[in-house]
Amino acid sequence: MTTANGTHVTHDHGDARAPEHTPRMQLAKLAPEVYKAVLALEIASKKGLDPALVELVKIRASQLNHCAFCLDMHSKDALAAGESIERIVLLNAWEESRHFYTEKELAAIELTEAVTVLTDGFVPDAVYERAAKQFEERELAQLIAVIATINVWNRFGVTTRGVPGHYTPGMYGKA
Repeated sequence: MTTANGTHVTHDHGDARAPEHTPRMQLAKLAPEVYKAVLALEIASKKGLDPALVELVKIRASQLNHCAFCLDMHSKDALAAGESIERIVLLNAWEESRHFYTEKELAAIELTEAVTVLTDGFVPDAVYERAAKQFEERELAQLIAVIATINVWNRFGVTTRGVPGHYTPGMYGKA
């Protein structure tokens, strides 16, 4: 674990931990044009949005997609940006802990779920309308782009077996 001042802290768990898996591939090295294109999409998608809201959306999508690499990264980024541990931990049960989030954040989280889990094949009108009431049209377009982009990163991370636990905030630059 890395503290706020950058000190790395390890906890002795004896032999209780499972061994760390190895990644299947380094997608960024093998398909650099794809990586750069998604990184450009990432940068463009966040413009004009509250950085804290963006991290909550990324964490929620990563929870739904079971992307441990992205959960590690975005939880650490959110903490480094001043987000509370409480709000990050409760995000997985946001419907039962709504009072920790603003109406705007709740609309973004709900839209994130609808866009990420397309089991019904569409985003319900009621979900979209709640988000449209909370965000200006341009902001909403940006939010949809952020949600789509984190889903791309999640699919890369899960498929290539990205290894969580080694990320420190800022190590990939300002994406």
